[in-house]
Amino acid sequence: MTPQLTWLRKNLFSTWYNGVLTVVCLVLLFWLVRGILAWVFTQAQWTVIWVNLRLFLVGRFPQALYWRVWIVLAIASTLGAVTGGVFFGKQQLFRRQVALFAFIVGLVLVILPWDLTSRLWLLLVAVLLVAGFWIGGKVTKVIAPWLSLAWLLSFPIMLWLVGGGFGLQSVSTNLWNGLLLTLLMAAVSIVLSFPIGVLLALGRTSNLPVVRWFCILYIEIVRGLPLIGILFLAQVMLPLFLPADVRLDRVLRGVAGLVLFSAAYMAENVRGGLQAIPRGQVEAAKALGFNTFFVVIFIVLPQALRAVIPAIVGQFIGLFKDTSLLSLVGLVELTGIARSILAQPQFLGRYAEVYLFIGLIYWIFCYSMSLTSRRLEKQLGY
Repeated sequence: MTPQLTWLRKNLFSTWYNGVLTVVCLVLLFWLVRGILAWVFTQAQWTVIWVNLRLFLVGRFPQALYWRVWIVLAIASTLGAVTGGVFFGKQQLFRRQVALFAFIVGLVLVILPWDLTSRLWLLLVAVLLVAGFWIGGKVTKVIAPWLSLAWLLSFPIMLWLVGGGFGLQSVSTNLWNGLLLTLLMAAVSIVLSFPIGVLLALGRTSNLPVVRWFCILYIEIVRGLPLIGILFLAQVMLPLFLPADVRLDRVLRGVAGLVLFSAAYMAENVRGGLQAIPRGQVEAAKALGFNTFFVVIFIVLPQALRAVIPAIVGQFIGLFKDTSLLSLVGLVELTGIARSILAQPQFLGRYAEVYLFIGLIYWIFCYSMSLTSRRLEKQLGY
């Protein structure tokens, strides 16, 4: 008997009732898959996606300035690929992987209803992805120390390209829509909430009563409020505390709400990692002459953050999905642009197609973060 048949008999047909249950589940699964495939290929009207693909991706961003978005995508893709090559350099690209990636890119280039310029930009991004991963794996020791600085410098450059100013034509944030706004809001919120959360976690474990109780009150109050409430407070009440001649942009207010909310949960995740560090390590470091600052920076925090990588990435994933609530406070991100598309007379009632498409987009990004987290844990030996 082959190993496959042995596994089937042991796990699915070990007893008569397990065999019956297996057959019933297979029939139900076949019925469900057949119904889904029939709807996808015969009933669904995917025209709503193809016609409005640009709206889903960049919303009302001026078409003449799409080159800026492509440059931003190229910068982010290159840095992401180089970072992946640095961390996972031992897992070299094989011919099969490169061939599969090339096949997918070619298929996308053929299917997408884009002009020649957009196809060339997409091809360039694909080349930069492969080249960046290869370079990151080959010169890891040279690039690794500069990665954080490169990412830090890239964020203002990308925001400058999208928003304009300083020599470029300005683009109002009202035109930042769709997936572009979702990614910008999520990236900025993640970058800002992480250090604030770490500081709150350290403050909650501080020996100074004023600092400790301030952090405790902030964390517990924010965690007791729903995110949609904090977003409304940021949009409506935050301007009331500012001078009359100071008006914060709606995007900035949305970022403020997401950061204030996420930082409280991030603090609790980091605090769990801090509590996992044995007290003896801190005492040994102080016995060697380290002051408290260096003990925290070089001994406690690196170990604590490694221990809670799954929780931190889970918080990042949750924050990325929480950006969908911004549509309720007037920001037209991916979910908001979907609602606008569904209001078009020719596409009324096409809820399934539209929400399945944006759900697929959310899943791709969230699963990518989860997969990166697992690879990083494996790389660090956790």
